[in-house]
Parts: sequence; C-alpha cells; structure tokens
Amino acid sequence: MNIAANSFIKFYKSSIGKKVIVAVTGLALIGFLLGHMIGNLKIYAGADKINSYAAWLHSMPIVLWGARIGLLACFFGHIITTIMLVIQNRRSKGSQYVYKHTNKASGASRTMIWSGIIIICFVIYHILHYTVRFANDYDSSAYIDPNGNHDVYKMLIDGFSWWPASLFYIFSMALLCWHLSHGFASVFQTLGLRTDKIWTIIKATGYAYSLIIFVGNCSIPVSVLAGWLS
Repeated sequence: MNIAANSFIKFYKSSIGKKVIVAVTGLALIGFLLGHMIGNLKIYAGADKINSYAAWLHSMPIVLWGARIGLLACFFGHIITTIMLVIQNRRSKGSQYVYKHTNKASGASRTMIWSGIIIICFVIYHILHYTVRFANDYDSSAYIDPNGNHDVYKMLIDGFSWWPASLFYIFSMALLCWHLSHGFASVFQTLGLRTDKIWTIIKATGYAYSLIIFVGNCSIPVSVLAGWLS
C-alpha cells in the first residue's frame, strides 16, 4: 500500500478526519439538493420543459452516470462516516456528538443515526422508482411524449398520484431537511469557516435553505394530490 493510501486511512480513522469527510461530502450533497430541486420544479413549466430538460441530461450519459456515481459515493460515505463518528465519540466521551460552543446536542444531532437510516431507505426507493423504474411500467411506450422523449412529466404525475408514495416522500423530505438544518452550519464549523460575527447568519441561512428545499420539493406531490398538476 502506498504512502498516500496509508496517510488517507490514518486520516480517516481519526475523529478530525471523519468530520472533514462528513463536511466535504455534505457540502457536495447540499449543492446537489438545490440543483435537483430546480430541475424538478420545471414540472410547473409544463411537460415539454421538464421532458426536454431530462432528455438533455440523458444526452450526456458519461457525465450523467459519472455524477450519479459520485453523488451516491458522497451520500453513502456521508451517512456511514457520520454513524461511525457518532459511535466513536460515544465510546470515547460517553456522550453524543455535540457542536462546540453548545451545551447539548440539537434534536437533529441526537437522532441523526435513525433519520439517516430512513433517508437511506428513501433514496434507495426513490432511485428504484424513478431512475431504475423497478416494478412499474415507466419504461413503456406509454411514457414517450410526442417529441419522442421520455415523459418525465407523466411519470411524476402518476408516481405521486399514489398517496402512500407521496406521504413517504414528504415524510422523508422532512427528515432530510431537519438533518440539513443541523448539517449546514456544521459544514462551516468543521472547515474552520466559523466566526462569532457571522455564526448567527450561517445558522439562519441553514434554516432558510432547508425550508426552501422542503417547500420546493414537497410542493410537487402536494400539487399532484391536490389536482393542481395533472
């Protein structure tokens, strides 16, 4: 094993190393959430817009699959490393992971393991449902629009028309954004970007960002169930 690999393993085994990995992967996921939401919100512009957008993404398979693999690596790396960090800190300190300058962990940090497990289940379901299109007919000719593109608009409408799927999506998104409200500020702290002057602003930005992601994403299943999108 070369020196670089040994150095990385040593770094990863340390508490500081795990925190940096969690912060960097978290930052990548924070950016992805915004981009993914903006893409999904094209559904309000009509079928042509969102279907053309999806077709454009699929016209670059190497870039698309490279991004997917990278994001999955970040996602599972983030969750697994966070769980390892919590366990490591509990063993060494006999307490849960806490922010510096706080007296006790927030609700999000106390339940990060369980919320993380549920979020993993949601991501797996979401990928199987809309990307792999497992156990549905979303790959059939019924989901081809007049322009010959995959009818993402119809797929989303049909998928969210089943209320249990919409309810699970909204519940999972609530957990994700609760997790995000905790993690947003943690990224800045771990990377050494925290100062007392801007800490309140960073925390407020994290809460606002989480709320925007939640409202934007959840507006789609709500609109479908309410009949505003059909």
